[in-house]
Amino acid sequence: MKPQTFVLVHGLWHGGWCWSRVAEILKKRGYRVETPTNTGVGERSHLLTKDITLATFVEDIVQHMLFEQLQDVVLVGHSFGGATVTGVADRIGDRIAKLIYLDGAILESGETWMGLLDPALAKARSDLAQSSSGGLTLPPVKPDAMGVTKDEDVAFIKDRLTPHPFATMTTALCLDRPAGDGMDVHYIQCADPPYAPANLSLTRAQQKSWPVTQIATGHDAMVLAPLLVADELDRIASIAT
Repeated sequence: MKPQTFVLVHGLWHGGWCWSRVAEILKKRGYRVETPTNTGVGERSHLLTKDITLATFVEDIVQHMLFEQLQDVVLVGHSFGGATVTGVADRIGDRIAKLIYLDGAILESGETWMGLLDPALAKARSDLAQSSSGGLTLPPVKPDAMGVTKDEDVAFIKDRLTPHPFATMTTALCLDRPAGDGMDVHYIQCADPPYAPANLSLTRAQQKSWPVTQIATGHDAMVLAPLLVADELDRIASIAT
């Protein structure tokens, strides 16, 4: 029997809102779909403080799953959300049937998201966070930097993107086991075009011998190609374990 619940976790500058198109498709197929928003972004941007770390993001999703009493979950992390779901899976892996990275960041224990970036990009983002907010947040990129160029898609995201708590990117992920250890893990690469900052995580997924598939869309896939994303998530959920 395939899992019936998805928990979809967003990446930088986004919130649970970014999954609405994908969630609508999956719900019509009979799934329960949860799209929690992390503290300090999206509709929870009013809760922004300097104390929000990667551990906060992990705790957000852990508590959401516990209080919603979710079991047998397909947990999906997009982009930066990959770091979040890795921590969640380490904490409450018994509630997770499948773990999926959608162009997601794969961190091991003790690593930071900034540490995965090319040093020049990491410095540029650190400098931008400092100059724009004294290091509190990283301001959103323009939609076209994520491949979002169609007028309707730009309109959908441009007023919803919020500055991202910078300490989540500079604090280390703490794990008891290697990322995805002992779990049913899948990696989806957004391959048209490939997103350079995700290259290292893609390589790690391949080194771990996780199944890797590609979808023909850009990095902000849930906005750009919701049907492709929903189809691939549905397909993976349907694979017998």
